[in-house]
Amino acid sequence: MSDHSLSLLGAGELVAGYASGEFTPVDATRAALDAIEDLNGTVNAVLFTDPEGALAAAHESARRWASGQTLGPADGVPATIKDMLLTTGWPTLRGSSLVDDAGPWDVDAPTVARLRESGSIFLGKTTTPEFAWKGVTDSIRHGVTGNPWGAHLTAGGSSGGSATAVGLGMGAWSVGTDGGGSVRIPASFTGTVALKPTYGRVPIFPPSAYGTLSHAGPMTRNVTDAALLLDILSGPDARDWSALPAPTGSFVDGLDAGVAGLRIGFSPDLGYGRNDPEVDAAVRAAAARLAELGAHVEEVGPAQLGGWGDPLDAFHRLWFPAARLVVGAFGSDALERIDPGLAEGIRTYGECTAAEYLEANAVRMAMGSAMGVFHETYDVLITPTMPIPAFPAGQAAPDGWPTPLWSTWTPYTYPFNMTQQPALSLPCGLTADERPIGLQVVGPRHGDALVLRVGRAYEAATDWHRHLPALLRR
Repeated sequence: MSDHSLSLLGAGELVAGYASGEFTPVDATRAALDAIEDLNGTVNAVLFTDPEGALAAAHESARRWASGQTLGPADGVPATIKDMLLTTGWPTLRGSSLVDDAGPWDVDAPTVARLRESGSIFLGKTTTPEFAWKGVTDSIRHGVTGNPWGAHLTAGGSSGGSATAVGLGMGAWSVGTDGGGSVRIPASFTGTVALKPTYGRVPIFPPSAYGTLSHAGPMTRNVTDAALLLDILSGPDARDWSALPAPTGSFVDGLDAGVAGLRIGFSPDLGYGRNDPEVDAAVRAAAARLAELGAHVEEVGPAQLGGWGDPLDAFHRLWFPAARLVVGAFGSDALERIDPGLAEGIRTYGECTAAEYLEANAVRMAMGSAMGVFHETYDVLITPTMPIPAFPAGQAAPDGWPTPLWSTWTPYTYPFNMTQQPALSLPCGLTADERPIGLQVVGPRHGDALVLRVGRAYEAATDWHRHLPALLRR
């Protein structure tokens, strides 16, 4: 098996190979490091690597496999970590020149701790826009991150580095964060898989300034790996006061139960979006495919969704005051030293009265109630993940867009941060010029297993997740 093919195996395939003796964690780690060496100069997805540490950990994993004393079903799987998550021994710069890289860096975030305990091999950290603030991945400190389907295209954001790394075989999986779409936007743009779990399903520490909008979740190349990684990340952590109890079973169990008999509501636009024609066609075809698999699929409109309309203003009033607090901690002149787009967003939306904040939160609660009622009739909701495919890298918005603000072109992601529901993005098509299209599957709160099950049924009946990105066909 060539290093190229080895680097593109999923976590489940790698573990099966370790178990059979076909290859070892050392082989897989070298292949992933080679992929970074070969491709990262083109896409700028990985900030730094620790080859010596990664290979040492891989040798330890190989010894565990040889002795039959593995740490679990992910032992030896190469991983990257978004540079928003604290990692012992490595700087967490958050894409910002305001952050001093001197440290000390002596704490693991819960997701990192759970991965470390699982025996996953840490390769390095991935890029993020400054403080993960927007839906594309570029920063003053680290530059622009490109897409596996063309370095000239944006990877999306804010977990764009993780999505591109996963898409190019720079590790089998990664952990990202999502405060308004940040794992799902890049998954859609790069043809990969990402899950924003139910709020609290994956513990977070330190507490995010974005509060209960902020989630962390798996980023992978297939749905089964997302379920396996969610098993790992869902481990309890006492530092997160809002974390849910540990799950009682595995998210892999029942994953292949199919969709026959499930009630699926399909909204092409949530009543207020507008889609690129190729996106619209691909997502409608995905809905039809799920119907062919035995689901009862019904197109739904604003009335069935509770009539909440576009909650963008309320989202801004919840999100940007938190961003103002994050930046303000670095001094009175910090606004002059950050991404100009972030500074403008803070100046425009970062000041609000207590009454305005409470009004925005009331919008959020009404949305959550409406979606609770929706799920009494429909098991899941499907939508496009994004209304558009990836646009040129280094831009804040698509060509000709009326505003550079990222949230104006991501209408289907941030609502489900507000409602705290699980939302999965998986590939469902390509445009004529080979830009990926994502399908979003949204479930009721605590319905993470159901969302993964629907995604897996669609994935098993299609081959979009197997298409090789352009940069791997050079």
